[in-house]
Amino acid sequence: MHTITKKELVDRIADQTGQKRVVVKKVVQLFLDEVIEELGRGNRLEFRDFGVFETKHRAARIAQNPKTLQRVEVPPKRTVKFKVGRMMKQKLQDGLDGQEQTAPTSTEAPAVSEQSNVIVTDQGAGQTNAAAY
Repeated sequence: MHTITKKELVDRIADQTGQKRVVVKKVVQLFLDEVIEELGRGNRLEFRDFGVFETKHRAARIAQNPKTLQRVEVPPKRTVKFKVGRMMKQKLQDGLDGQEQTAPTSTEAPAVSEQSNVIVTDQGAGQTNAAAY
């Protein structure tokens, strides 16, 4: 697995479109800024075949610091939920199928969930890592 940066994506898009990197970088950043702005307003963003971003409210709860076993109050917060779209789900499955062919013999391949969700959280200021547990 390799991490792809925004710069690498900008370079690829610039090469494919023939646009200047500065222009592509500005467009990509404006797009990301708009996504953040809309999620901040509590709006749902739907990109057909790619996926859906929506905010989710998490209730306040009591957690426990695993090191000290001390109870910690975790305040309520909003997180971003991403539901994988049809095209992305298919690409992920195709990649998994391709790995099965080149992988050493094994009895089972990992299964891809029918409804894959990713939760991205925003660690609030002043919140300790222990409170995230």
